[in-house]
Amino acid sequence: MKLHCEVEVISRHLPALGLRNRGKGVRAVLSLCQQTSRSQPSARAFLLISTLKDKRGTRYELRENIEQFFTKFVDEGKATVRLKEPPVDICLSKANSSSLKGFLSAVRLAHRGCKVDIPVSTLTPVKTSEFENFKTKMVITSKKDYPLSKNFPYSLEHLQTSYCGLVRVDMRMLCLKNLRKLDLSHNHIKKLPATIGDLIHLQELNLNDNHLESFSVALCQSTLQKSLRTLDLSKNKIKALPVQFCQLQELTNLKLDDNELIQFPCKIGQLINLRFLSAARNKLPFLPSEFRNLSLEYLDLFGNTFEQPKVLPVIKLQAPLTLLESSARTILYNRIPYGSHIIPFHLCQDLDTAKTCVCGRFCLNSFIQGTTTMNLHSVAHTVVLVDNMGGTEAPIVSYFCSLGCYVNSSDMLK
Repeated sequence: MKLHCEVEVISRHLPALGLRNRGKGVRAVLSLCQQTSRSQPSARAFLLISTLKDKRGTRYELRENIEQFFTKFVDEGKATVRLKEPPVDICLSKANSSSLKGFLSAVRLAHRGCKVDIPVSTLTPVKTSEFENFKTKMVITSKKDYPLSKNFPYSLEHLQTSYCGLVRVDMRMLCLKNLRKLDLSHNHIKKLPATIGDLIHLQELNLNDNHLESFSVALCQSTLQKSLRTLDLSKNKIKALPVQFCQLQELTNLKLDDNELIQFPCKIGQLINLRFLSAARNKLPFLPSEFRNLSLEYLDLFGNTFEQPKVLPVIKLQAPLTLLESSARTILYNRIPYGSHIIPFHLCQDLDTAKTCVCGRFCLNSFIQGTTTMNLHSVAHTVVLVDNMGGTEAPIVSYFCSLGCYVNSSDMLK
């Protein structure tokens, strides 16, 4: 029985000697081996760790020699086996989670001296060909090269499958738990499975030139919140992004060119790490008020259908405030936690999409809406011209929670 993964063997004597381990694993093949001898008829079980530099490997006896298993992150392909003699910790990572679980079960049996009901290996050197499973990058740019009967190497960190005619995401890709970059550009994908959010290390996702019409709330609320840095949704058919999209707060690079966007998410200002934003050739009539909170290095909004600011404001003030309005303002101002397990789902949606007044307070249905122009250089260092006339200004919506706020801020609407 063999397991392909990265291995780091750490001596527990190092800290006492004032030394540190390297802190980096190497690609290895772990084999569960048995050896019999005339003096000991019962087979002895060993763990053999072979690397590309040491194909013969280093062996460790298993029977009654394991002090502890650490398996908290086994679903992420990580585990540690602590041996008694020699006093080392064998740290495993980047393993296929199901293969790792099976391998650890067999190691436990060998440690107890039980019979292992699966094929075990012999103490023979590992072949160089066995290390081919450690491929970390695969680029496929045609249908004929796309693997139909063969799985993707589990250790892949970068996978590109462009021009392959895919109409959906191949579920085999979602088993690649080490994936950091996934490029599905130039296909015919219409919908993304929520399970893409299970790729906990995914940093770059390229969906350029597909047939997507939306980006789901489930993806916005998945582990992508902590990992995703670069997202390319250009050349699709997306008309709007959900307000939860702004929970992807690790995003630094966002491309939305050549879609059918009619608005940005109203909470776009929450993307505090965003540095590069491109949304050229869409149908944006204006920018949301929180756009002012962005701090960009590069901004491209060329070719949108921006409208001229309206002279007269839209007045939707309530007097007195309704119970809903008053309650919503109190919850948001005091940052009281809420969720669909506490209040109805539609009220959660109302709170998620509440407007932010220029004074920093919130309003739901009682507000004054005004439109003015903003020089895009106030939020971005480099700005692509908005139109062929050399302009760098765009209309932006402002909200006022009361008549007082509107009067005090009337200069910004001139």
